[in-house]
Parts: sequence; C-alpha cells; structure tokens
Amino acid sequence: MGNIILLTGFQPFLDYSINPTEAIVKELDGRKIGEYEVRGAILPVSFRESGDLLLHHFQTVQPTAVVMLGLAAGRSKITPERVAININSGPEDRDGIAPVDEPIRQGGPAAYFSTLPVRRLIQRLNEEGFPAEISNSAGTYVCNHVMYQMLDYLHEKGSEQVAAGFVHVPASKELAAQHHSLPSMDLKELTRAVTLMIKEL
Repeated sequence: MGNIILLTGFQPFLDYSINPTEAIVKELDGRKIGEYEVRGAILPVSFRESGDLLLHHFQTVQPTAVVMLGLAAGRSKITPERVAININSGPEDRDGIAPVDEPIRQGGPAAYFSTLPVRRLIQRLNEEGFPAEISNSAGTYVCNHVMYQMLDYLHEKGSEQVAAGFVHVPASKELAAQHHSLPSMDLKELTRAVTLMIKEL
C-alpha cells in the first residue's frame, strides 16, 4: 500500500457559520496528491471529543503523515504552526466547556514541535505566490489541543517517523462576507495551497 496522509479539518464553531477547513478536507478526501493518498476527517470543535476522534482516525487509517487544518479568523496568511503547548484554555466549545489554563495531559511535556518541514512548506507557498509564514503559537483552543494530542501520542508510541503538524488558514471569502473586517482568501486558492503543501511533503 502507498503512503496515506490523514488530513483533518473542523466543523463550524463560535460565531463562524462556515469553516473553510471542512470544505477543503471534503474536496481533497480520496485524492492522490504527490506520493500520498488523502484520507479526510472532520473533527468537532470539542475539547472532550476532538482528540479521541483524531486518534481513532489515525489508528484506523495508519497514515505516514498527518496534516491538521484549522481556521484562524483574522489572520491574513497561511500559517503552519511550529509549537503545540500543554494547555487547554479558551471560550466555550461545542459542548459548552470553557477550560481555563488546564493541562491537556497531566504531567505531559510542556510543548511539542511540529514534525512537518514547516520552513520548506512556507518557502513552497511563497514561491507559488501565497502569503504564508510560520506561526509560533497554535493558541490554547481546540486547534492546539488536537496538535498536542497527536504529537504526544506519536511520541509515546515511538512513532516519530510519522510527520505531523497543524496549519491555520485564513477565512474564506464566503465567511468574510458575514464578518466584514476579516481578511480572506478564495476557497479554491486555499485548497490549492493545501495541495501544494501535501506535494511538498
């Protein structure tokens, strides 16, 4: 069997009735991109469920790489994340849970670095005309939560040969039409950018 990449996105959350990562993952699911066959999964914006569901998909698919996508409404660039930290903190999730400074795993490492080649991804995107830069904080909301959970799982299992990390994308034009101050990118262009990153792996 060839290489499989697990590509995840999120359902809509908070005041955002559209989450472009959901559409991107659905569009690319089942495609052959570069050396990879894409298997897509949509996660709920839930501290309680997202990590477990992500790991369930990982164990089912047994991928050789994992790229998790999330919406960073307000950012104007595509931003691969460098670091996930061992903190849950943020506004209410889908289940009404709003943790304050809680560890994701009690006694777990303070942080993990992405094992995706983030600098190379940025360079490829920039060469293709996409605004992109490395972000040094995945925040403390559910995006950071799943990134930490995935990297922690791989570390504990000794499976660090699996490249895994998180990429935040700006709002789509459709979402920005509902929130007029948001910077945005066309959904087709966002999908093309994700395709380029997968090829670069």
